[in-house]
Amino acid sequence: MSKTSGGGVPTTRGVSSNVMIKGLHHNAYRCRDSEETRKFYEDFLGLPLATTLEIGETKTGRMTHALHTFYRLDNGSYLAFFEVPSEPFEFKTQDDYNLHIALEVEYADLQRMLDQGPKHGIETRGIADHHFIHSIYFRDPNGYVIELTAKMPNHDEVTDPKKNDARVKLDHWQAQKRAGVPPASAR
Repeated sequence: MSKTSGGGVPTTRGVSSNVMIKGLHHNAYRCRDSEETRKFYEDFLGLPLATTLEIGETKTGRMTHALHTFYRLDNGSYLAFFEVPSEPFEFKTQDDYNLHIALEVEYADLQRMLDQGPKHGIETRGIADHHFIHSIYFRDPNGYVIELTAKMPNHDEVTDPKKNDARVKLDHWQAQKRAGVPPASAR
């Protein structure tokens, strides 16, 4: 089903044929302490600390004192963190479904990292079989769930919206919610 976006660019189910977004540059999260965060992401996961920005004033003119750190992923994107000691932030242990950061690794690295987590005193779970990826889970020093995931051979086929009925499944989910029908997993 082809339609036109607000900018006149032809789309298929809302996916632009001339995509402006080229990729993810970075995701940013709050952290309790920049050094304990660095130890987890750089020393344990092996993501190099690429740059830091000390911020004294926001673009709205508000005075602040923040450190913004960036950890480089192999594809050139970054995980970034803000430490802002003077501004309260509720750090809480996140459930998997509330917030997690999934990072792709080679399959051989899953077992190695699964073994390394407990040796470093890091909460570790896995290996979970999601039928197109296998995953292990850690909890970082800020309470975030960090997933390491490896693609299975069927990954590209399973994640191809032309073959997997993703939109049909989403529409069905929405219809069940509107009708007040609990999801199949809750019945």
